[in-house]
Amino acid sequence: MTLRWRIVALVAAATCAAAAAVGVLVHHASRDRELSQARDGARTTLDRAAVIYARTGAVQGSGAVLDAPGLPGDLRRLVEKGHQGTEFTTGPGGPAMWAARPADDQVLSVRLDVSTAMRDIGALDTNIILAGLMTTAVVLPLGVLTAERMSRRLRLAAATARRIAAGDLDARISPAARPHDEIAEISGAVDSMAAALQERLLDEQRFTADVAHELRTPLMGLVTAAELLPPGEAAGYVRDRVRVLSTLVEELLEISRLDAGAEEADLSPCPLGPVLEEAIAGTGLSARLRTGAAEDTGQEDTGQQNTGQQDGEDTRQQDVTDGPKVWTDPRRLTRIVANLVVNAHRHGREPVEVTVAADGRTVTVRDHGTGFPDDLLEKGPQRFRTGVRERGRGHGLGLTIAVGQAQVIGATLEFGNAPDGGAVATLRLPEQPERPEPGPIHG
Repeated sequence: MTLRWRIVALVAAATCAAAAAVGVLVHHASRDRELSQARDGARTTLDRAAVIYARTGAVQGSGAVLDAPGLPGDLRRLVEKGHQGTEFTTGPGGPAMWAARPADDQVLSVRLDVSTAMRDIGALDTNIILAGLMTTAVVLPLGVLTAERMSRRLRLAAATARRIAAGDLDARISPAARPHDEIAEISGAVDSMAAALQERLLDEQRFTADVAHELRTPLMGLVTAAELLPPGEAAGYVRDRVRVLSTLVEELLEISRLDAGAEEADLSPCPLGPVLEEAIAGTGLSARLRTGAAEDTGQEDTGQQNTGQQDGEDTRQQDVTDGPKVWTDPRRLTRIVANLVVNAHRHGREPVEVTVAADGRTVTVRDHGTGFPDDLLEKGPQRFRTGVRERGRGHGLGLTIAVGQAQVIGATLEFGNAPDGGAVATLRLPEQPERPEPGPIHG
């Protein structure tokens, strides 16, 4: 049950309980008053009858009876002990108030009919029930309205919090005017948290961009100096480390541009096969290109080829220039696929397969290693987190860049693991996308 209906149920229960409590109190108060008046009336009549009996020895015309057969047993026994009293009964003759006292060796009693008073109390009970129902009918819609307003504000807060968690740090809850209550405090706290988180993220992005820009100039000089070193093992190691550092700086600059939303896709129709071939060949790594197959890499293929240089031999076997065409930015698509292939070789095991699904717009890159770690599947790629403890196996930026570039070209990039083992990255290209608005990436 949602909070809204819990509030409505609570309002309805409270209203009914209050109406029932008031009804019970009014019923008992009215009944006690009527019985008290009937008791006083019966006593007064009995006293007058006793005076007449004492004077005349008879009770004719006094409203009293000697040794009445219908006298309640408890009251009779009380009188036989020499006391007088009253008792309310609801026998076959209807509700009545009895009063009795000793008269010589007999019992002098009076019976006062109170059926009219009891009917009045019954009518009062009916009116109380109707009043309670009418009150509930009036209060319940007001409770529903109040609960709906509260629930709407809470749903807005929850939806905004989910947008913030999904990466939309511009999302805010606060309307132009809102009541000052606990929900407003929660909304203000969420807005403040989002603003602080956004500012911190922007600071980190600015820091990353500034560091990358500041490192680029001295790094260019370092690259030049490394190339001038005389041949040797130490010089080769220096050149390799300089190359790694240069790649890292370029990747940081690319991420900073993606974060700033400065990247814009140059979309055009292009054949998918050559783009994939170029992406694989650019990595210098081996990958089997499978075309015309379903996304399940275990199915039969209509065509395949190995692309890349391995053991000094060109393993290209088939030209797929006439394959399906997609509406995309070929340079960015090449970057995405290349990063996925490099990641598959770096963190998985061969063979690496690049598969184009039957729809001609879905590309999967699969290795046969241990698969993506659970943290990556749950949260997505995180920069500088590779999912392995060993150092020297990348910086965790390749998949982050791939996700950002996919957003730029209007594609979606999903990560999963194959049932029989291995990591699977699935890139879904749009049919004819509108030019996507560049936005920051998170990870």
